[in-house]
Amino acid sequence: MTDHAPSERVSSEQTEIWTGRARNRGQWLLACAGAACLALGIDLAVEALWPSGILPLIMSIVGCIAVGLLILFGTLAFVHVAVKVDEDSLEVRCGHIGVPRRRILLSHIVGAEFAPAVTPRQWGGWGYRWRPEQGTAVVVRRGEGVVLMLGDGRKFTVTVDNAEAAVRIIRDRLRAAGSAPA
Repeated sequence: MTDHAPSERVSSEQTEIWTGRARNRGQWLLACAGAACLALGIDLAVEALWPSGILPLIMSIVGCIAVGLLILFGTLAFVHVAVKVDEDSLEVRCGHIGVPRRRILLSHIVGAEFAPAVTPRQWGGWGYRWRPEQGTAVVVRRGEGVVLMLGDGRKFTVTVDNAEAAVRIIRDRLRAAGSAPA
């Protein structure tokens, strides 16, 4: 995974801002399943010809619509992730609307490491994950990622393309601030 599109940007103030993304096209299949459940619920509501009564019909409609919305929005939130490192923070935004979002000040970071192989299996699946022994992660696909060691002893991992560049920039910023060893 060393072939990457250019992801380093420089703003007009001559401050380097690094941006990176990661995508998971497989999540679209789950989103389609959610849309199918939603369509089934709507179809049941429109047809509404159940001889067994109104209560089973209402339960079926509400169930299909609820499951469809949960699957649809749950998967679309983690189809891609955008990571931005600026002069004072690292920001992670998920999905098309940028939620969930996490902003970590560089002053709260004590170290950064490159992880060449982060897998959903290590974290129990895709999405925003927490494991007591590993910390918190945003995993949208398998592959390289950034592991941040925070000042309170916790770790934060995010899968992103060109993670080596992000780690290099974070370490440079920490060194410039005097909060990390060279």
